[in-house]
Amino acid sequence: MQEGGKDIKKKIIWFAMGLIILIIVAVPIGFFYVLYNGNPYTNYIADKNVPVYLEEKGYTENDIVESHYVEPKHIINNDFYQGHYMVIFQEEPDVTYYYGITKNGKQVMQFCEKDKLSADGVTDIVETETKYSEKKCVNSLDNRN
Repeated sequence: MQEGGKDIKKKIIWFAMGLIILIIVAVPIGFFYVLYNGNPYTNYIADKNVPVYLEEKGYTENDIVESHYVEPKHIINNDFYQGHYMVIFQEEPDVTYYYGITKNGKQVMQFCEKDKLSADGVTDIVETETKYSEKKCVNSLDNRN
C-alpha cells in the first residue's frame, strides 16, 4: 500500500514541476506577444465593430485603400481601449484616420487626430477638418492621467 502512495506523490511532483515549467515559458511568450501585437481582445472588438460602423456610415470596400488594427506606442484616452483602427480612404490617400472603441458601451468613435503625409514624405499629426472628418470626434490624447 505504501508503494501506491509513493506513485501518487511522484505523479503530483511531476505534475507540479511540469506546471511550473509551463508557467515559466508561457508568461514571457504571452508578454512579448501582447507587447508586439497588442491586446488580442481589443484587436478582436476593433475588427468586429469598426468595419460595421464604416459600412453604416455608407463606406464600401471600394472607398477604402487600407484598414486594420494598430497598437499605438503611447497611452491614449482612458475612456477608450488602447488599440486603434486605422483607415485610409481611396479619395484621400495621404490622410490616415483613426477610430477607437469606448470601454463603456463599445461605441466606435473617430479620433480628431489624423496622420497627413506631406509631399516631402513627412507625416504630421493634424486635427483640421478633412474630407472624411466626422463632426463629432474625440481627442485621443485627452483624459490620460
